[in-house]
Amino acid sequence: MLAAVDVDGHDAPSLRRAYEAVVTDAVETVGEHAVVEGTALDGDTVSALADEDAESPTLTLAEAAAIVALSTDRDADAIAADARDRLLLELSSAVLDVDALAQGLDGDATPKELQAKMEGRHPMNLAEYAEIRVFVAGER
Repeated sequence: MLAAVDVDGHDAPSLRRAYEAVVTDAVETVGEHAVVEGTALDGDTVSALADEDAESPTLTLAEAAAIVALSTDRDADAIAADARDRLLLELSSAVLDVDALAQGLDGDATPKELQAKMEGRHPMNLAEYAEIRVFVAGER
């Protein structure tokens, strides 16, 4: 699943692509129609996920988890929670706080915004998730 993707050997863009590959595999497994019916995503977004030549749509961690859940026996909320928990554990292992994380990332998210995203109170897209995981892995 998403949390199981190993960060080693990845930069943020390649890690995001690895997450997208997990999502694309789930779309291929269950079919585009099932994804449209089983998630809040529209048909165009799902079609873009299935089309190797299309630009990858921006997905939130929750949306990606909802798609992956359709191909597993796990609940979407549990998949997203596992991914966020993995991130928080890695952050703790690296002995980083959200202030240090915010300073180290290229984005303009405040520590408070990052904390809310990592706790699931605000949406976090796969690119942000990948960027945070790569940064934290580099600090361990």
